[in-house]
Parts: sequence; C-alpha cells; structure tokens
Amino acid sequence: MSVEQPLWRALSAYRPLTMVYAVLIFLFERDRFEHPWVAEAFLAFLALWTILTLPRVANAVNCTRRFLVADLAVALTGILLTPLADVHARSVDGPTLPSIWTAGSVLAFAIKGGWRWAAVASSFVAVANLVERGHPSRDTLHNVLLVWVASIAIGYVVEVARASERTLARALEIEAATRERERLARDIHDSVLQVLAMVQRRGTAIGGEAAELGRLAGEQEIALRTLVSSGLVPTVRTSAKSPSAPAGPGPRDLRSLLAPYTGPKVTFAEPGAPVLLEPAAAGELAAAVGAALDNVREHAGRDARAWILVEDWPDEVIVTVRDDGPGIPDGRLAQAEVEGRLGVALSIRGRLRELGGSADLVSVPGQGTEVELRVPRVRGKAER
Repeated sequence: MSVEQPLWRALSAYRPLTMVYAVLIFLFERDRFEHPWVAEAFLAFLALWTILTLPRVANAVNCTRRFLVADLAVALTGILLTPLADVHARSVDGPTLPSIWTAGSVLAFAIKGGWRWAAVASSFVAVANLVERGHPSRDTLHNVLLVWVASIAIGYVVEVARASERTLARALEIEAATRERERLARDIHDSVLQVLAMVQRRGTAIGGEAAELGRLAGEQEIALRTLVSSGLVPTVRTSAKSPSAPAGPGPRDLRSLLAPYTGPKVTFAEPGAPVLLEPAAAGELAAAVGAALDNVREHAGRDARAWILVEDWPDEVIVTVRDDGPGIPDGRLAQAEVEGRLGVALSIRGRLRELGGSADLVSVPGQGTEVELRVPRVRGKAER
C-alpha cells in the first residue's frame, strides 16, 4: 500500500464532515443573512459536489488536475459569494460560506502534487479571503497564514514519503537481486566449478590431448570464478527446481538427505527420531553439508576422514562436519575469497544466512577443521 493512501482516506472523511459543518453554521445563523437564498443555493451545490466527487479524492489516480482546478474554483466561489449573502460578514469577521471545507480543497493539491502545488492553491485561497474581507483583520491574516503553512508542510511530507517509498522499493529490489545472485553462484560452485576443477586435475594427470583439455577447463574455471566473485552472475530464474531445495509438501527428514553422504571415509551420527525441517531449509542445510565435505576432499586429502553429527534441539538444528585433515592456515579463507574461491563464503555461509542461521568454522593447523551449521526452526518444531 502506498504511504500516501492513508492521507487520501483522511481527506475522503474530511470533506463530507466539513461540508456538514458549513451547513450547520448557516442554519444556526440564518437570521442574520440578508440574502439567505444565495447561501442556500451555494451550500446545496456544495453538498451535491462533495458527495459526487468522493471517488475523486479516494486516490491519486482519480484526483486529476482538472478536478483539482474545478474543486478549488468551487471553494473560491463560495468565499467570494459570502458578502453577497451576508452583508455584515466583513464587519463581524465571521466564517465564509464554505468555511473550513476550503482547506480540504487545498490539501488535495498538497497530497497530489506536493508542497509547490499546495503553495499555489493556498495562495489563491489567501487572495480570495483578503478580497472578501476588504479590510482584513488580524484573525483573518492568522487563518490565511495557518492554511498556507499547513498545506505546504503536508505537501512536503508527502514528497518525502514518496521519495522514501521509492528508496525502499529500490532497496528491496537490490536485496532480491543479490539473494538470487548468491543462490545462482552457490549452484555454479556446487556443479560447474567442481566439474571444471575435476577435468583440470584429471587432464593434467593423464597428459597428452587431455592435458590441453585440462588447461582449457582451468582457464574457464578461473574466468567463471571471477565472474561469480564480481557479482556479475545474471539474475534469471528458470522453471527447474534447484537440486538443493527438494520438492514435496510437508517437513522433510534431514537424516534422509544426509545419509547419502556416508561412506568409508565419512561417518554419520544421527538422532534416533526424524529431524524434521521445512523442505527448503532441509535442502539448503544438506547442500551446505555437501559443500563442507567437498572442501574436506579437496583440501584435506583423499585419506582424510570426516564425521557428520546432527543435533536436534527444540529451537534449532545443529549439524557439525569435522575432519582430521591438516587444518586451514590463518588467513587462507580471506585469501580464497579474494581469489574467487567462494566455497565457504557462498556454498556454506551464504546458505545458512538465507535461512537465518549461521556457520562457524574452527580450524587448528595439524588438528583438522570443524564446521558448525545452525538452522533455527522458523515455524516451530514439527510434531513427531
């Protein structure tokens, strides 16, 4: 909903109420009018105009410039007709025929066009009031100045609100694009980059024509990593489901998603009962575990062992991936991000950040590495 829509609703209520107020003032003071028929004719038209134009002040689209000009003309006409209906109006400094209904016309200018439109409309009303009074008193000048300042202030607030709304919309758009870019970058890291790295290693080991293929794969890997790390991955969506987000309604058992990772070098410790998470959360957490195991195979060596531990708590699920490799030297992760190797930054931490969780990595040179993944239960723990 637009930030200015509540102002239009308030104006829609203000106009009929002030119209009724103007009619009541005339009825209570009708005896002092020299030509009451002038006031009766104008107020009857004002009532009809107010009711028929209610849809016009419901939103900015319906409130056109042509309507604003006509509405202001009605207010100015009522002000200038006041001395004709009540010859004593100038001397007693009483209210004009439209009374405070005129302010609603000026406020419509303010909400529609901002403070500049409000300044123009309130200036016309000020001139009409000064002409109607002939010799304006201090109260008249005070009322004119009050309407002028208030309308300009409201117009300025509307302009600021619109600018803030545009800024917020742009920020949300950028955030959505960034999240989509990170998701695509993770998918690229988990699939394309891993394949290119494998082709490079195997081609170099085999030699011959395969070595040239490995060299080309290495060049493409470097180019793609640079593209991912620079944030230039195109943010396009496809109809295919992400492999990290399993389909199907209802909670998923995290154990079934992590079980395929077990093997001779990977030990899996799980609770005795299902660890239920929302499908998207379970898929992203399982993909993060897979990325952590990929790092173990790539950096800890083929002989390194890994352990997966799942802890099911009432408010969160914790998965720990530990290995007995050589560990990570100090500053290596920061250097890897600079080089475009974003396995930890995107495939692990990025996934957990989107789920509202966290990924903590502890590594001691010579003593292995431990990655602790925490995912909160957004919708509460499912019933078993």
